[in-house]
Order: sequence, then C-alpha cells, then structure tokens
Amino acid sequence: MSENQSLMLQEAGQSPEVVATLLDREKPVFAEIARLFSSSRPSVVTTAARGSSDHAATFFKYLFEITCGVPVASVGPSIASVYGAALHLNGGVHFTVSQSGASPDIVALQEAAKKGGATTIAVVNVTDSPLAKQADIVLGLNAGAEKSVAATKSFIASVAALSGVTAAIGGSSDLQAALEKLPEALSATAGIDTAAAEEVLFHATSLYTAGRGPAFAIALEAALKAKETSGLHAEAFSLAELMHGPMRLVQPGFPIVAFAPDDAAFVNNGQALERLQKLGATTVGFSTQPLSGINLRVPTTGNGLVDPLVSLLVYYRLIESVTRRKGFDPDRPANLLKVTETV
Repeated sequence: MSENQSLMLQEAGQSPEVVATLLDREKPVFAEIARLFSSSRPSVVTTAARGSSDHAATFFKYLFEITCGVPVASVGPSIASVYGAALHLNGGVHFTVSQSGASPDIVALQEAAKKGGATTIAVVNVTDSPLAKQADIVLGLNAGAEKSVAATKSFIASVAALSGVTAAIGGSSDLQAALEKLPEALSATAGIDTAAAEEVLFHATSLYTAGRGPAFAIALEAALKAKETSGLHAEAFSLAELMHGPMRLVQPGFPIVAFAPDDAAFVNNGQALERLQKLGATTVGFSTQPLSGINLRVPTTGNGLVDPLVSLLVYYRLIESVTRRKGFDPDRPANLLKVTETV
C-alpha cells in the first residue's frame, strides 16, 4: 500500500478507462454473442461464478430478464466439481464469470455445461487462463492486473461486459446509450463527499445493504466488501425482503446502505426507506434522485438499471476509507488471498 493511496483505491479509480476500453475492444465479441442468441434462441441461460463475480452474474440476471425476457439461472459450481452431476443444457448458453479463470470448480462446471450441450462463454480478465482456453467464446474484461485482494475494477468491468452482452442481444438503444455514457459517469464520481456516510459505517458493528433489481446485486457486492475489507458484519437484502423478517433487527441507529436508482422500483424503495427510518434506522442512500436520510447523489448514465454501478464506485471509495480509518489494510484482508481455488 502506498503512503497515500491503497491499491484498492487506485484500481477502483481506473474503472472509467477500463470500461471504455472494454466496450470498444469487445464489440466483435458482443456481435458474435448476439448472433448466437439470434440463431439458437435459448429459452434459458445459465451462469456460474464465485464471490464478486457471482454478484456480477446476479446483476446480469436481473438486467437480462428485464431487457430480454429470458430466464437466467445460477448453477452452483459444486454440482459438477463435487457431486459429479451431468447437466442437460442442449441448445443452452452458459456464462462463467471470473477474474482469474483459474478456480477448478468453475472450470469443471463449464466443462460439464459444454458436455451437456451448451455453448460456453467465459467472461474473464485473464484470457489465457484454463477457463478461457476451454470456452467456446471468450469475452475479455480488459481490466489489466488487479493486485489488491478486494476486486474493484474487475467487478465493474464484469458488469459492464455483461451489460454490453444484454444490450447487443436485446437490441436496446437506451441501454447501449447508457453504456456509452458509463465511463463519463464513473469519472464524474470523483470528489463526491462521503464524510457523513463514513461516520455511520465507522461506528457500525453490523449493517444491512439493500436494493432491488440490478441494484440488489450491487448491495450484495457492497456487503461483501464491508466484510472482507473493514471486518464489518453486513447482510444484503432486497428492499422488499427487508420489509419482512429482517426488519426485526432494525433498532435505533441501525445502519442501512441502500442503492435506489431512478428506475421502476424507485418510489417503492423510497417508501421502504422512510418506513425503516421511522423504526430508527440510519439510512445511507445512493441515488441520482433525492432521498431522505443521508443522501449520496451520484451522476447518471440516463438509465436507472445501469446507474447502480456508478453508485458502487462511490461506495468502494467509502468503504476503503472506513477500512483504513479502522487501521486495516484494504489490499491485504486477513485470511484472504487474491485467487481462491475451490473445488
């Protein structure tokens, strides 16, 4: 870690350039995948991933189902690597999302998907990895080396890549326009004041993160980063689910970090946050629109389905600052390695 900036912070700051490069260089791959879907017309899409990459796959699930209307199902890697089950995916398309492309379990599942009849697509940063070498199509993240254990730019690149796939397949001009604006919106997050939110998280011992649709995937990623960098216990929920059993734990001062983009769920999300505030919760809301509570206003891409990714870059900076303030090194979290090889 440098004296002034952690690798995590430096790498997160590279995200705008990474996304711009990715969206430009991978245009032929987006077109190839769009042609595949046009010809095969799969009735279901499957994904496999671990950790942050699985949150990127969850973002894809919501975005793809909303945009293209095709169900997306996550398949646990252990189905193949531990339980040795055969998959029946004839005519299907299987996406594996990974930074390193090295973990044996996701490689094994991709192999099982291919044997089961699926066309396999590796969304991967290391394009000469075992995963990439085995895949039918490789969609490179173009993120460059990522040295901090906490993934930042590779996660944002994964979501951008899968969003590019969705725009190409769905023929969505609105989504494509938002992706073209994404690097600029990411760059515009520099300098956003997170001091009030930092105070809340620094003094927290436990918290919820929340969102709906693609923003729920960002909440999952935010909860993971709170755990692995700053040692904060955090659980992610859909704001709809939070209104059920999890609300029992909300006491005066309980922190809730909410990603509430200006999409079809915005009004309901705002009402949910107001209800939680009445129970005493301290809410930290990320949105392009005004929200009650601590409100972190972020730049927009013009599309509420994509904007949670812009909010995440602000959150990465926030949680990195909280981590260092707690006396931890965000680049070297206790008990963790950059590449985790599971079976």
